[in-house]
Amino acid sequence: MAKVFTITEGLENMGALRTGGQGSVYKGRRLGHIYSAVKLLPTPISIEDIADKNYRNFINEVEKLKKVNEVSNPNVVKILSSGVTESGSLPFIEMEYIEGPDLGELLAPPHEKIFTIKETIKLAEQLAHALAHCHSRGVRHGDIKSNNVKYNIHSGNYVLLDFGLSIMSDEQRRSSMRHAGAIEFMAPEQNRGEMLFQTDIYAYGVILYELLGGQVPFPLRDSGETARNAVMISHMENAVPDLVELRKQNIPTDWRENQKQREAQIPNWLLTLIYRCLEKVPEDRFGNGIDLHEAIIRNSVSADPTDDNIVALKTENEILQMQIAQYQEKATVVKQSTIVLSKNKFAIALGVMGLLFVLSVYGLFKKDVVYYPATPPKSKYVPFMLSSYKPPVRIRKVNIDSIRRAERNKILAEQERKRVKRGTFWDRLF
Repeated sequence: MAKVFTITEGLENMGALRTGGQGSVYKGRRLGHIYSAVKLLPTPISIEDIADKNYRNFINEVEKLKKVNEVSNPNVVKILSSGVTESGSLPFIEMEYIEGPDLGELLAPPHEKIFTIKETIKLAEQLAHALAHCHSRGVRHGDIKSNNVKYNIHSGNYVLLDFGLSIMSDEQRRSSMRHAGAIEFMAPEQNRGEMLFQTDIYAYGVILYELLGGQVPFPLRDSGETARNAVMISHMENAVPDLVELRKQNIPTDWRENQKQREAQIPNWLLTLIYRCLEKVPEDRFGNGIDLHEAIIRNSVSADPTDDNIVALKTENEILQMQIAQYQEKATVVKQSTIVLSKNKFAIALGVMGLLFVLSVYGLFKKDVVYYPATPPKSKYVPFMLSSYKPPVRIRKVNIDSIRRAERNKILAEQERKRVKRGTFWDRLF
């Protein structure tokens, strides 16, 4: 059981996630239940002073590592802090905790022994993107393996973890290599204590080989020294076994026949890329992650569309194109149902409409035109509320001049009556 100790103030040790010759990784927790992964290096620091060689090397490498986080990358774990533990005086780096399985877990039961070609290419692009990001900032990882690549269940991305080896000095690195558990991913030059950009490229090739073949090129049969030496020699001298045949042997039996045939055909460009990554001489590989990532993008885009090896990648695109064609066909039918007029006919129709408009305006402003309401057509429609029905009011025409003469005659008759009744002024005087 891993030793439990205090990491630093404000960072609680929640126990070991994994241990190894190149250091141990613990789960940390800060206030507010914020979790992180803490990498502890095996070499203690006697004093936290620049005069101490180990401390000076640690600080220098951490400063390089901080450049990785100057620009965020979805495929690279974020570095949160660094320092020296309160107990044990061990240098550490604190990284974000990625929730999800690593590649080793995804290749173990109950999962399939191999990845599909489509998922392999997805990981190949994202992991190359991570290496390009690190190498462009002068940072070499040095410990790329299945357990250091996780699938983030929240973002759906593959993330490169554990930069612990990158902050070790060359002497510390050579010492840790002798006890490293990931010897199956080590490039030939790492046995001499060297760590180059091409060293990461080699381990990258081993990962892709494992995803497609179901095992690494040179598996470690047991933990004995003889088995370890055999793997080291194989990396330096032996040819890489045939990946295509290995994949055919490990294709799941419960897959459909058409899927088996499709998945057995690895794209030629991907095979070429993997074998180049696994070259014994570093100069024969891709120079760095930038060159590697560009090669993947270029080849995946320009792959031969008639090659059966990329049928799996084209399936979704073909389905999408069929759906688009169906929508376009429906749109054509709708367009054909519209009446199409020639230019001459359209001009005639427009002229008729203009004439009707002029006549209607003329009719509205003509004063001596009498409009009579049209006789409503007979209908069998019965209103819902019979009691609300009112018959139309019939209006009788009346001559306005006769009304005025009658009123005038009435007024004159009334005046004459009053005059006769009271008499004239002379009648009253005499």
